[in-house]
Amino acid sequence: MFEFAWPWMFCLLPLPFLIWKWVPAVQKNSSAIRIPSTYGLVNTGQSTGKRRLLLLLMSLCWLLLVTSVARPQWLGEPLTVRAEGREIMLAVDLSGSMEIADMQLDGRSVDRLTMVKHVLSDFIERREGDRLGLILFADTAYLQTPMTYDRNTVKQMLNESVLGLVGERTAIGDAIALSVKRFRSDEESNRVLVLLTDGQNTAGNLTPDQALELAQAYDVTIYPIAVGAEEVVVDSFFGQRRVNPSRDLDVPLMQSIAEKTEGKYFRARSTDELEDIYQRLDQLEPIAGDPQQLRPQVSLFYWPLAISFLLFVIIVMMHYRPWGRRS
Repeated sequence: MFEFAWPWMFCLLPLPFLIWKWVPAVQKNSSAIRIPSTYGLVNTGQSTGKRRLLLLLMSLCWLLLVTSVARPQWLGEPLTVRAEGREIMLAVDLSGSMEIADMQLDGRSVDRLTMVKHVLSDFIERREGDRLGLILFADTAYLQTPMTYDRNTVKQMLNESVLGLVGERTAIGDAIALSVKRFRSDEESNRVLVLLTDGQNTAGNLTPDQALELAQAYDVTIYPIAVGAEEVVVDSFFGQRRVNPSRDLDVPLMQSIAEKTEGKYFRARSTDELEDIYQRLDQLEPIAGDPQQLRPQVSLFYWPLAISFLLFVIIVMMHYRPWGRRS
């Protein structure tokens, strides 16, 4: 079906006539500076037939310009697209302990946040058709990206996050409560929260137990992921010794959150261990949304624009290269 996106632009058609009718004619002044313009393309020094032809071409040129501005387009037949997907909120810990370099990535030691960014980037790429959101938390929790289908924006906001952006401590309760708040207004949703942290709750306005009650009340399923190695070798004055950099990790809390919200607790000591959560989330039944109708659209504005340009060239050539002897 052919239509104009901005048909009201045709109101500009009488504009040249109104300017000719109401704007005073230019008074000739020998002392004035003359500049090239289209004024006088149609003058009394030309034959009547040529003046009429130029006037017709100029009118047609203006008509084509206005037609181009009105945005002609061709719309195809409506296509019904079924909207299905999951809604997943990602909550990433930015506390000071995330800078501990106890993770292995491609054979090199990296800090925990770098590993989380690497793993989540791949996770986000695999969520085609799902809506994702991003929460960053430390001393408190902040919504960095609301629920969106734009995976590139979520990935970009994650990669731009830095340690210390929202403090040094860990507010797990606030992160859970904020995600519940974002899910509360959406009735048809999986309401899945993926919580990545490396410690225990040490800050925030709500305790994890209080936030957990909210999550249970609104049927939010939480998948806690504990980030950090369980054993590293460090050099000391007495030689090498083994230490546990994740000794502050509150494993019972993570397990309790997963159990009470019907989720699952994961340990992320390397990138390979997160493949389990990929498979688990892929098994979630997508929520069917309202069907949407899309119509293929082809813009046609460049055709009248190109023809008007050619007509303008012809008009200029006819004016400066008149038929017969130049008067």
